[in-house]
Amino acid sequence: MRMEVLCRMMKAAGALMLMLSLHHMCFSSAQECPSTPDLLNSLRQVEKMLAVHEASYQQGLRSLRKKISALHNSTVAIFKKRASCPKPELPTHGRRLGRVFGVGHEVHFLCKPGYELIGPQTRVCLESLKWSGQQPMCRRFNSTGNSLAAFSPAAPSSSSSSSSLPASAVLPSSSPTSSVRPSHCTHFLGSTRCTCDVGFTISGRDNNICTDIDECHLFPLGQPGRLCVHQCVNTPGSFHCFCPAGYDLAMDGRSCTDVDECENRMHNCTAHQVCVNTFGGFQCVAVKCPHMKNATYIKTSPMRCERNPCMVGDKACTQAPNSISFHFLSMVSNMSAPRVLFRVSAARVLGDTLRFGLAGGRGRGHFSVQRSGRQTGTLLLVTPIKGPATLEAEVEMSELERNTLLGRYLTKVTLFVAPYE
Repeated sequence: MRMEVLCRMMKAAGALMLMLSLHHMCFSSAQECPSTPDLLNSLRQVEKMLAVHEASYQQGLRSLRKKISALHNSTVAIFKKRASCPKPELPTHGRRLGRVFGVGHEVHFLCKPGYELIGPQTRVCLESLKWSGQQPMCRRFNSTGNSLAAFSPAAPSSSSSSSSLPASAVLPSSSPTSSVRPSHCTHFLGSTRCTCDVGFTISGRDNNICTDIDECHLFPLGQPGRLCVHQCVNTPGSFHCFCPAGYDLAMDGRSCTDVDECENRMHNCTAHQVCVNTFGGFQCVAVKCPHMKNATYIKTSPMRCERNPCMVGDKACTQAPNSISFHFLSMVSNMSAPRVLFRVSAARVLGDTLRFGLAGGRGRGHFSVQRSGRQTGTLLLVTPIKGPATLEAEVEMSELERNTLLGRYLTKVTLFVAPYE
């Protein structure tokens, strides 16, 4: 828009300069001035010349933009090819397998004997140049109170004059990974005040010991005020939340967010399969048209099959569904009910009656179909489903004219229920 206005201003300025020049010639020369038609003809020629220059300029500008865009795309492609995720940290008491950190590459984590791995065993470098999952950690098998390591007491040095303990007392180690530490004591006007670091509580006969607070035990899972949605691991002075495989820890540090393996291309589905993201994983499904005795079907879209035309008078063929649609849904375990899962609507109605109902499927006791409009039926979840589970429901829409069947339309809904709530 700005370029067009500029061009118009340039045209007007050129025309005005030409008129002023001719007008000046009329007064400064003894020759006769050109007539009005000649002047208008000259102005039209100038305008045509400016239009040609403008078109040439616009064409050159478009060509330059294409070259810049191609250069940008090639630069981005080279950057993505060479880009890599930052080097993942090694878990304490563990090791990492894998030295290539490019996009799409995996690294694996192992723990030393006597330790168990908490967190994902494998992490993938995503296109966002971030690792999937969260940083794993190693925990001793024989640890108590969900602490990350076992700790042994050690004698303090004789130079700790701020403590009120005698020199012969034995204090626990003050290592940052210890669940028991000495308190910080100060003397003032004959009295002693002892404090602990955040996440520790003071204990001992003389308030000389700080013991780790097990936040995971104080706020257990499944109760109001819980710290973590899935798993809580206590650490000295704090705690960490962990998510199951297929989930990432959310920004709040306690919730779990599902990883979309289909969108992030972390699946192994073939070209003939459809990747369906589920909570905590994915499913590779192959949509195939059914084989019926009296009717044949052809696939008209990735999720729809249409019945081939029937022979005249073939009632068995005309009773078969006119079309079969496939839909795949994902939900978490024990989701509250009743709940709307799916709606089926008729784009156009030829008859005078539409009927909706359940035609079959696995787990029919969990579903119900209700009419929610003149041309719409709704599939409802009526009872909670505990995962992991895979259920199917077939919703049938029948079109009638004076109680005569005009057509049947079947919608097969497959429900993937995750193992976690």
